[in-house]
Amino acid sequence: MRVHVIHAHPVETSYNRALFTAVVESLEAAGHTVDPLDLYAEEFPAVLTREERLHYHDVPGNLTPAVKPYVDRLRAAEALVIVHPVWNYGYPAILKGYFDRIFLPGVSFVMEGGDDRGKLVPCLDNIKKVAFVTSYGGDRFRSWLMGDPPRRLAMRWAWVTFRTRPRYLAHYDMNNCTQASLQGFIAEVRTAMGRF
Repeated sequence: MRVHVIHAHPVETSYNRALFTAVVESLEAAGHTVDPLDLYAEEFPAVLTREERLHYHDVPGNLTPAVKPYVDRLRAAEALVIVHPVWNYGYPAILKGYFDRIFLPGVSFVMEGGDDRGKLVPCLDNIKKVAFVTSYGGDRFRSWLMGDPPRRLAMRWAWVTFRTRPRYLAHYDMNNCTQASLQGFIAEVRTAMGRF
């Protein structure tokens, strides 16, 4: 299976980078073809431009030279794994920008009726499996009190967009964890990706 792995953390020595590495290595060891995308290393321009927003619904004109290579990689994938930290109970800005600029009309959905009104119909049928691998500074209880927006959004968005139930692997309480819990979570991620 061709798996597109998207990573969003700026520090190459971070625990989140170790998770990204574990995901890629485990998928490759399991025989998958992996297309890794490190948004920071590629200096992905996260800001949706004025022109892009003005032409957002102009399919296929919304596929500018800046976004088309990323869209092509997404369309070539059979599975998607997103590795990111949770910051302020949300996605890193670069990852949110990736979603805003790449998951366009005509790419991830079409509007029934052909304009910017009507029923949204998902169209990334090529992606059969989705997983999120993430780390939180806060503990599970505090995240639950806040509504755990990243988990809720990932589970609902992935279900609607890809019509498949995503896998959500999260390590909570990074601010107070032990080395054993960090290594244990990496082992859990390796096992999950080995069976992906």
